[in-house]
Amino acid sequence: MAVFVNGLFYTLPGTLPRFPDPEGMIRDLKESGFRLGLWQLPYFNPRNRLHREAIEKEYAILNERGKPPVDDVVLDLSNPEAVRWYQGLLEKLLRQGVAAFTADFGEAAPLNGIYAAGRSGFHEHNLYPLRYNRAVAEVTERVTGERIAWSRSAWAGSQRYPLHWGGDPETTNGAMAGSLRGGLSLGLCGFPFWGHFIGGFAAPPDPDLYLRWLAFGVFSSHTRCHGTPPREPWEFGQEFAESFRRIVELRYRLLPYIYAQAKLSSETGHPVLRTLFFEYPEDPTGWTVEDEYMFGEDILVAPLFEEIRERPVYLPPGSWVEYFSGKTYGGSGWHRIRAGEEIPAVVLVRYGAAIPHAPLVQHTGELDWGSIELCVYGAEASPVTGRFCRPEEGELHTLRLERADDGNLRVTGERPPGSSGWTVREVG
Repeated sequence: MAVFVNGLFYTLPGTLPRFPDPEGMIRDLKESGFRLGLWQLPYFNPRNRLHREAIEKEYAILNERGKPPVDDVVLDLSNPEAVRWYQGLLEKLLRQGVAAFTADFGEAAPLNGIYAAGRSGFHEHNLYPLRYNRAVAEVTERVTGERIAWSRSAWAGSQRYPLHWGGDPETTNGAMAGSLRGGLSLGLCGFPFWGHFIGGFAAPPDPDLYLRWLAFGVFSSHTRCHGTPPREPWEFGQEFAESFRRIVELRYRLLPYIYAQAKLSSETGHPVLRTLFFEYPEDPTGWTVEDEYMFGEDILVAPLFEEIRERPVYLPPGSWVEYFSGKTYGGSGWHRIRAGEEIPAVVLVRYGAAIPHAPLVQHTGELDWGSIELCVYGAEASPVTGRFCRPEEGELHTLRLERADDGNLRVTGERPPGSSGWTVREVG
């Protein structure tokens, strides 16, 4: 659940940039809490030293005349031998300490190409992203134990090889809104996990847009800042960097909630980002709303898609509690709600939800899962409910809190292991 700010390197498969000690560099980064991700793609330019090798080993998709390409080689992933060769190149990097790959491109399998599988290019074109996602995710899992790749292209079944992002959007308010619509649509297609390039890709973002998009990004299953530089928060000034830090710190505090919802999504196939009608299908107005969403079961997010600090927000049936102020709103209706001072987005929590928070840390390896604070929104609900999953245990727990004789809320029933040090805080 890392927050990425730009990729560190683009690389050819099987190669690292020429540093005196690349493995030592990766080791030093890891000791400082960083994980190295590399960009790669399944095409080989004629200047790439692997271009000739791929042709000589007959791993290239042939043209309609049965000849190898004279320009870019598109790797024939319908050929099991080509897949093993490609995975071997990636494996060398993973064993040097690389944590994950961005599996970019994958949409250019030629419709008129000749493939080793013997089927038409029309058939293979759409299968190509699935084969590509699988090749990268499987070798990553084999070496690191993590089945993950940041992939741009996909096809039916690619949800087995998470995760995917929404391509290279413009650096505009409209592209931000379009990114949300695209992510919600992908979730309805059975993809639980999804991210997007915060701030857009095509040009350096306006600071106000960047922060508003970041607020949307931290309430996504995965969070990534990437695009035309500069992207580093300190390049936008001290005040911007402090705002950026506060927003990212909120995500780190919410990681226990995010992890539990991700675990739930992995078991049910439900998207982490979901339309209002997914969670409230009987509410007719929710079917018409496309600029707000549920982040898991209990949090509703309404991003700011222009330079404003308040906006109309539709709330589904029930009661809702503003995340920062604790103010309660009735559902099944529209409200004009101001964003919190801490984050440029409107964020509300389902009445009666217990949201687990963690103490602030510098990276996920430092998270203390025994010092959880359960923040209760709508304490008069009975019972109060929430979810929790400790990564090393892997079991998803449904929490129930009820008010004890002394007036305090306490977790009832079977408690998760290691929860003796938890605290409960009532919001609002």
